Amino acid sequence: MAQVVHRGRWTLEDRAEGFYRELPVEVPDGAGALTVRLGFDRSAGVLDLGCFGPAGFRGWSGGARDSFTITPGWATPGYLPGPLEGGIWHVCLGLHRVPADGLEYEVVAEAGPASPPTPPNVSPPPPVRERPPRRDLPAEPGMRWLAGDLHSHTVHSDGTLTVDELACLAAAGGLDFLAVTDHNTVSHHPALAAAGRRAGVLLLPGQEVTRDTGHANAFGDIGWIDFRRPAADWLAETERRGGLLSVNHPLANDCAWRHPMPRRPRFAEIWHWTWQDRRWGGPLAWWLAWDPDVIPLGGSDFHSPAQGRPLGAPTTWVQCPGDDVLAGISAGRIAISSGRDAPLLLRVGDEIVVHGGDGTYLVNPDGGRRVVFGDRRSFRANPGPYRLESSDNSVIALVA
Repeated sequence: MAQVVHRGRWTLEDRAEGFYRELPVEVPDGAGALTVRLGFDRSAGVLDLGCFGPAGFRGWSGGARDSFTITPGWATPGYLPGPLEGGIWHVCLGLHRVPADGLEYEVVAEAGPASPPTPPNVSPPPPVRERPPRRDLPAEPGMRWLAGDLHSHTVHSDGTLTVDELACLAAAGGLDFLAVTDHNTVSHHPALAAAGRRAGVLLLPGQEVTRDTGHANAFGDIGWIDFRRPAADWLAETERRGGLLSVNHPLANDCAWRHPMPRRPRFAEIWHWTWQDRRWGGPLAWWLAWDPDVIPLGGSDFHSPAQGRPLGAPTTWVQCPGDDVLAGISAGRIAISSGRDAPLLLRVGDEIVVHGGDGTYLVNPDGGRRVVFGDRRSFRANPGPYRLESSDNSVIALVA
């Protein structure tokens, strides 16, 4: 058993000089497992944890875990199983929160010749509950509206549910699709297709590219995006591989969007769970100031049922040919509502359709208002964003 220990104290100067620090670990040829343990005072600061092998990325757990194991056949969620190449590996630490007097740390890495047994599966896939019927919504010929959520997490980062548990929860809530966007990793991607089939919901592969100055969702089966690079590189690499990049929760506390970008992504998560008082016009104002041509998306940023924030709040609706959700998003056929069964606005051909919005206000792109009478009303559409508001001016639906 080969063991390497790194100890020290990170300071404010260290963090200012470089956010990510890599500690070398030599793994001998033929190793069957690498286990790393990180110790520090969690009441004093926050250190993120990840790993890179000689061939590149092998996993990330951020602040959610203080240890991981990688073997040829299995790995801690957030990390990639596979052969352990002999050579210099690196434990990557993110200096997320460092107090003024510094933060002591210890990293212990052990590379052993034998692969430990696979940890027991803590819970089998849950039973699939009957899903609610789909809503009857008008759509263009050959299209249909699918309900989903574009932002969620599992045990592969800082969520509490397995991929199977999350899929069953989405189906039980009547969602047709769900983007699983764990932080800075793609270790969840291999489990998505089978879990989605079992639950009867389409699970979209995603990665929440996460830095302390802002997060972005990279959608698509495009592999891992290097979060250590500038945000402009996230966009270029995601597009080069055929994916879609969206700015996440641009006004959300300490993870608000602060990355400089010479060229801006086509998408932004305008409606996020942090928009709790929808009389507040901040997200809409940010959108129109950032770029009114940006296509708005919605995401619950679901982590745990214990938080009391359900999947699909908000619900993103995508008008799709068949099940090709990413094609619908790319084409901008998007509508957002506060929930799967809430009133909504749909752009269908040259009309704006208000569904379930009796007694609400339809707000035009120029700010003009009209009262909606009846459960389903259609209006001639102009270019630009429309929104549906309640009598107290709370936003209850949005369409670009």
